[in-house]
Amino acid sequence: MDEVETVVIGAGVVGLACAKTLAESGREVVVIEQADAIGTETSSRNSEVIHAGIYYPQGSLKARLCVRGRRMLYEYCVSHGVPHRRCGKLIVATTDEEEAVLDGILAKARGNGVDGPDDLIWLSGEEAMSKEPALRCTKALLSPSTGIIDSHALMLAYQGDAEAAGAMVAFETPVIRGEIVSGRIRIETGGATPMALEAREVVVAAGLHSQTVLRSIAGYPNDAIPGQYFCKGNYFIASGRAPFSHLIYPVPVRSGLGVHVTLDMAGGMRFGPDTQWIGGLDEERVLEVDPARGEAFYAAIRRYYPDLADGVLIPGYAGIRPKLNPQGAVGDDFQIDGPAQHGVPGLVGLCGIESPGLTSSLAIAAEVLDRLSAQ
Repeated sequence: MDEVETVVIGAGVVGLACAKTLAESGREVVVIEQADAIGTETSSRNSEVIHAGIYYPQGSLKARLCVRGRRMLYEYCVSHGVPHRRCGKLIVATTDEEEAVLDGILAKARGNGVDGPDDLIWLSGEEAMSKEPALRCTKALLSPSTGIIDSHALMLAYQGDAEAAGAMVAFETPVIRGEIVSGRIRIETGGATPMALEAREVVVAAGLHSQTVLRSIAGYPNDAIPGQYFCKGNYFIASGRAPFSHLIYPVPVRSGLGVHVTLDMAGGMRFGPDTQWIGGLDEERVLEVDPARGEAFYAAIRRYYPDLADGVLIPGYAGIRPKLNPQGAVGDDFQIDGPAQHGVPGLVGLCGIESPGLTSSLAIAAEVLDRLSAQ
């Protein structure tokens, strides 16, 4: 049984941000990851967008941590040379009904502190289309503080900072079981080199698997573990030169932000994600994109980009969102439970960390540090 001060379970963008922050606080940190590399699941299968904090309910963790995290992330990217660009985003309405939705989005944004001239600007349809001639809309909100980022470069920077502060990352090391004993947390792992660790602190940042890991820890209260549901998001890549310089988002839908236009750091254009609820991570070809879904993409995109030509969409990639509530429910928020919530000293569980988790990663890590320090 090896003793260690702090174990972080999961080496996605949030787990690595936690490892960096905790190691820089002076803790001895070991990160254990079941895959053979960093960020192989949700962290590398998203839109790579730095969100402003517009959509989320006032007072939610998503709202608070996104606004704080966005500011922290831009500063970090500049200081560490992480490729990023403040390209801005247009949230567009194409009907009177959608214009009313934009009014609600603006009210949410103001409640979250996203309301300055650098954060959100009303545009008429003509003003929006003068910025983006390929666009068709009746009204839009411009978010100048929205941007794009190279997510893998960000994770490498977090990993480098964590290791420079003394942290160690162990890959191909899945958690088998755990146990809470005499104020300590024991974690047993499998893989090529099984380990038995006894830690004073454990942070469960396992993304799609966080609830599964928490259920495997004997002594952790099951009634503190939230629901576990999965929503797949498919992306299609467009061939040819992007006709947009901003990200283009329709008004949001119930389970996501709608099929939107995002740009990558190389200048490529992609559309997505859509929403496809799945029964579990073991479904056959769970990460494949069905080309037949492209028909619905064309219909959704042409509402605001009517000149999209036939045959330009190519199946790209898919990612899975960890949801806390089933299809049809509303109000999913991040769930960050520390000792004050579940009564287990030294343990913080992160569940439902979907978008804007990448944007919020440094703020989430600061929240984890606060909850561990407050016990």
